[in-house]
Amino acid sequence: MAKLLRDSISVPDLSGFGYRNHPHGLRNHENRIHVRCWCRCLSNSLAIKPNRRGFVFCNRRLGSMLVKPGGRTDNLFGFPFRVATSESGLACEEGEDNKCSQRRNQEYDLNNLGQNLLPWGDMVLQQDMECEPQSVSRTPEASLYMVTKHKMKVHFLEERDEGELSTRLLMLSRTNKVRSALELYESMKCAALQPNPHSSNSLISCLIRNKMIDDALAVFEFMRRKGIVTGHTYSLILKAIAHSRDCDSALDMFAELEGSQGKDLDVIVYNTMISVCGRFDRWLEGKKIWKNMKENGYIGTRVTYSLLITMFVRCGLNELALDAYNEMVQNGFELGEDIMHAVIGASTKEGEWRVAFNVFQSMLKSKLKPNLIACNALINSLGKAGEVKSAFEIYDIMKSLGHMPDSYTWNALLCALYRANRHADALQLFVSIKKEHTSQLNVQLYNTALMSCQKLRSWDEALKLLWLMETSGLSVPTASYNLVIGACEIARKPKVALEVHDRMVHQKCTPDTFTYLSILRSCIWGSLWAEVEEILDHVPPDVSIYNTAIQGMCLRGKAESAKRLYMKMRKYNLEPDNKTRSLMLQNLRKDLRRRKRWSRRLR
Repeated sequence: MAKLLRDSISVPDLSGFGYRNHPHGLRNHENRIHVRCWCRCLSNSLAIKPNRRGFVFCNRRLGSMLVKPGGRTDNLFGFPFRVATSESGLACEEGEDNKCSQRRNQEYDLNNLGQNLLPWGDMVLQQDMECEPQSVSRTPEASLYMVTKHKMKVHFLEERDEGELSTRLLMLSRTNKVRSALELYESMKCAALQPNPHSSNSLISCLIRNKMIDDALAVFEFMRRKGIVTGHTYSLILKAIAHSRDCDSALDMFAELEGSQGKDLDVIVYNTMISVCGRFDRWLEGKKIWKNMKENGYIGTRVTYSLLITMFVRCGLNELALDAYNEMVQNGFELGEDIMHAVIGASTKEGEWRVAFNVFQSMLKSKLKPNLIACNALINSLGKAGEVKSAFEIYDIMKSLGHMPDSYTWNALLCALYRANRHADALQLFVSIKKEHTSQLNVQLYNTALMSCQKLRSWDEALKLLWLMETSGLSVPTASYNLVIGACEIARKPKVALEVHDRMVHQKCTPDTFTYLSILRSCIWGSLWAEVEEILDHVPPDVSIYNTAIQGMCLRGKAESAKRLYMKMRKYNLEPDNKTRSLMLQNLRKDLRRRKRWSRRLR
């Protein structure tokens, strides 16, 4: 119906509503109708009937008014009206009565009548309207208000109560009726009526949902001029600017607002900007906003510290995350489950295992269930601190919570035993893992067990583990072979170390400097000088290898071989270390003394 009236009747400027002073007055019988009749033609009580003179807009309580065919009527209460052509279905030729009748029946169908009413003509308030709708079914390609402002219709408002009109504007915004809400908003402005802040904020939210940022900014500027801006308004606009443009635009706008209208800002606005900074990983700006908030006398809320901790943890700034956590505890706020997990992760990375342990216990007291990642991180942190007993207690709690240990759990426990010099227990735990959780074995677990074998000089056990690694299908790295060779070195098994080296080359695993250093030490202490010379001939010149070989030869009494190797080292422009120089000087002095003794005997 509203569509029909908008297409058929054009309303001139109604500002001032001075129809009583119109030159035509209210003399004609057809014009003797109050202006309220025209306004209420927008309601469901309106009926349209054709007659011989034209069309009559009838209302049971207010009478009727005549609209003549041909596009004009008599001046109704001082205002000229025009009737639409046959496109709108109100006028037709004499031979088209049947077609017009069908067209009218279609246009005035009662099923479609509610859709054509002006949105504030006959409102049906919904009961559950506490929240704004989350989904938007329409995505306009351009801003209705800014682009087509010259086409925006301003309606005469029968209702003059600002509270009632604000409620209607609120309902229109919540139901996502953008054009109707804007028309009502403009009509209220033209009638010098002011919407309340709640309805204006709802209109801004509706415009933002429909990606009409320019319209939202226009409403925001009007609210600023009227002095009805709230903290929620600032939050809506800043989030919209950050989402539609970029973080820098939102930061610039916030800096301007903070400088000009800082007294109107509240903690919610600061929380919004911290959230925006966290979304774009702008931790430096977020830290600055946090500092400004405290300097301006605002006390952070639970949301504030949750946002700060989340942002700092995501950016890897665990120390700042712990600072925010400490301030949150000092202000008496309780931590949520996600924040507790974040604090446990940050504190374990910073080595603050006591903080992580206390938060873990707080979660258990609050009947919260720490996840597997938090348990593994705490076990690893306790193992690094030498708290082996506490680490296994957390392991037992983790199993009671229903978590299945993974490879990270086993590696943390093995490392805890290794750091506590409980190498035999580490090997025993590895054997149990191999029996019950074979699928979880990886290179890290094997290497931890091989390090324990090296400390225990169990070269035979190290060979068994190396064989298991090769047969299990794992790609054995150079570090694993080095650990086995190191175990053979400590156990004084140079020939076995050479066999491991040959196996390593056969498996197309390239030896590194640590491999050759370990083999050289084994061969030198085993007096395998031919193998030492062969290794030195095939190894590229390396200062560490030459220093190790020279020092070993000097200590084993091979001074001449050490001298030749030292000259070869200087030929390659390799700089010996202090220990090598000291040993060479000692050998030179011995040679001088020996020469003096021989010269005396010859005399």
